[in-house]
Amino acid sequence: MKILLVEDDKEIAGHVSHALTSAGHDVDSADDGFEGLSRASSGDYAALILDRMLPRLDGLSLMKQLRADGVKTPILLLTTMAGIDDRVEGLEAGADDYLVKPFAFAELLARVNALGRRSEINGRAAATKLIAADLEMDLIARTVHRAGHAVELQAQEFRLLEYLMRNAGRAVTRAMLLEHVWNLHFDPRTNIVETHMSRLRTKLDRNGAKDLIHTIRGTGYIFRAD
Repeated sequence: MKILLVEDDKEIAGHVSHALTSAGHDVDSADDGFEGLSRASSGDYAALILDRMLPRLDGLSLMKQLRADGVKTPILLLTTMAGIDDRVEGLEAGADDYLVKPFAFAELLARVNALGRRSEINGRAAATKLIAADLEMDLIARTVHRAGHAVELQAQEFRLLEYLMRNAGRAVTRAMLLEHVWNLHFDPRTNIVETHMSRLRTKLDRNGAKDLIHTIRGTGYIFRAD
């Protein structure tokens, strides 16, 4: 199961990541709220483990933004705040479960596995198509159509477009694309992103169709249908 851990305490993050990895999970990490929001917004995770007290953007605000954006990834909130009012506030902000620090790793794993089962159930009922303007992507059939016409994409082009559409209206950087589309956690100093982006744009914008992918100078790209 692919999990995002958002925790600014490096020692806790290391122990939790090790425990989850040892249990067979695939773990990505972020150490502040803004980075956590950017990663979680992709919707690529089966579960999110979130510290409540985070730098730059606190856990409650992060959850509220995710839920407002329609991200339904199950969330386990980690916190030192054990009061009933604190628990209620966390759950109402969007958490699916609540675990107070310090905690036993066995309980953490059990709660994460329960969230994973919930994610699988939600996933079966989730939409299998992404639609923006006259562009339609079928995630099951692995097809793309624009204005009713088929757009033939290579595997990486399909993954690139899917990531852009899932993050529609948000700026995505070259580093984000390398990590989420090519699974590269370093910059290989090649033009792989630019090359694939150019090909994708050419295929989508044929016959004078309106541009959907826009370059943000000095930042990256944004998919915008309006």
